[in-house]
Amino acid sequence: MAVPNREEGEDAPDVVEELVPLRDRTLSVIRPRDAEALLDEDAFEQEEYLPYWAELWPSGLALARRVSARALRGARTVELGCGLGLPSVAAALAGGRVLATDWAPDALPFVVANARRNGAELEVCLSAWEQPDELLARGPFELVLAADVLYERRNAPALLGLLPRLLGSRGEIWLADPGRPPTAGFLHAASERFDIDSTPDAQHPAVLHHTLRPLAPAASG
Repeated sequence: MAVPNREEGEDAPDVVEELVPLRDRTLSVIRPRDAEALLDEDAFEQEEYLPYWAELWPSGLALARRVSARALRGARTVELGCGLGLPSVAAALAGGRVLATDWAPDALPFVVANARRNGAELEVCLSAWEQPDELLARGPFELVLAADVLYERRNAPALLGLLPRLLGSRGEIWLADPGRPPTAGFLHAASERFDIDSTPDAQHPAVLHHTLRPLAPAASG
């Protein structure tokens, strides 16, 4: 679908604008007017593809607020499953060098448009977690962002295998999640590789912020 620019106004029939207040600014975000209208029956039959990217989810709002409160000072940052790109835009405005990624091709033009609307500079990359070569070539990253990406059980093992390969030795993963069923198992498995700190979001208590840091290598005897 076509993505309008600011000069074309907010009256384009297929998109709507939402204003998202963050810590010290309000972001203008455009999204498709009707996400269900984007459902492709053939794509769903082949890959169970649903246009999750086309919505502003509470976890994405929560993660964007958290990112906006931090001075990233040029930190190499990647967002996985970026959708409309709200956390990515917030990270870029906070000073990060941001790569926004999603496996849905239709999402990325909206990320670019939303970054432009808010004066943010970032890069985008089409990337599936099962085929991460291009993504890995852009790393390692100091900060990995992900909001509500464990909505399907099949996502958990793919994410668990990818995360350690993306981080530098002192990087962090910020995962915002609303309690999806696969999350508990994912965090249990991830605890073998990461120290995990979990706290509820102040505005969306159902959303938890999980911070994952690589465990220090065990000392050899």
